[in-house]
Amino acid sequence: MAFPDGIADFRSDTVTRPTPRMIEAMANAVVGDDVYHDDPTVNLLEEESASVTGKEAAVFVPTGTMGNQLSIMFHTNPGEEVLAHEASHVRSIEAGAPQALSGVGFRTVAGEGGRISPADVDEAMRMAGFFPRISLMVWENTHNLAGGRVIPIEVMETTSQRAREHGLSIHIDGARIFNAVAATGIDAARWASTADTIQFCFSKGLGAPLGSVVCGPGDMMSEIRYLRKRLGGGMRQVGVVAAAARVALAERDRLIEDHILAQKLASALGGIYPGSVGLVETNMVRLDFDGLGVSWEEVSQRLVAAGIRVNPPFGGSWRLVTHRDVDAADVDRLVAALS
Repeated sequence: MAFPDGIADFRSDTVTRPTPRMIEAMANAVVGDDVYHDDPTVNLLEEESASVTGKEAAVFVPTGTMGNQLSIMFHTNPGEEVLAHEASHVRSIEAGAPQALSGVGFRTVAGEGGRISPADVDEAMRMAGFFPRISLMVWENTHNLAGGRVIPIEVMETTSQRAREHGLSIHIDGARIFNAVAATGIDAARWASTADTIQFCFSKGLGAPLGSVVCGPGDMMSEIRYLRKRLGGGMRQVGVVAAAARVALAERDRLIEDHILAQKLASALGGIYPGSVGLVETNMVRLDFDGLGVSWEEVSQRLVAAGIRVNPPFGGSWRLVTHRDVDAADVDRLVAALS
């Protein structure tokens, strides 16, 4: 299922194109002015998103970064800190937005696979007040920089309970939460119950062209909607893209296909480079590139010649992502180029 130019793109699950069904829904969308909260397609999407996460209400936003930052802005005050994993997206890949927009810093932990333990919370809170106050804990599930790892629900439930005992608010960066659902069979509402607010993306594995949503209690979402306007996120006839997001949400069960394809890729690469492939739980395959014994220049030339698009290694690790616009034939082509 390579792109029209013959390229098979393994850089990210954000590169997908809208499906024919999405395009049809966009063309026929009934729209209104969402700033007035009267776009019927957006309203339906928000109701469906709140329902699937077991929350009272939801707010449609342009990007996952905006959804995370609105949640941080709501839950914190300037000068406070956010407790998060050291490799979390909100800390590392959102252009310093928490510091710039909300005036907060981070207290980080280094748990395996993006985990935060009750002991981590206790340790962080022991000095809070002498060190800056901590008002919010943020989960990321699945965890991007850990290679699409799923933080077990029992870990989230136990640690979130401890965080609540310390009076912390809790937010989930659930950009790929439905990958966690597909990997475990645990529904999104149970994951979301471990936090006050959750953000998830329509434009990653779900395959819509853009959009994310923040879900939580009704009073919180009213304030999030107000803060969205502050960040320039007030949108007008945005039902045109919300229509594609509704299709993506309805088709979320297909994510398991991406996981199966990632396992195929990991198995093949493990056969070529034993011991190089990390644990694969969802749609991301990570390799210890420094251990492959080949140069990036050589690999890059092979992949370009084969019509394969990838991101270069980062910190010695190489990430390959499966999604709805690559298939088994594309995986075979990638593996052949590396053989």
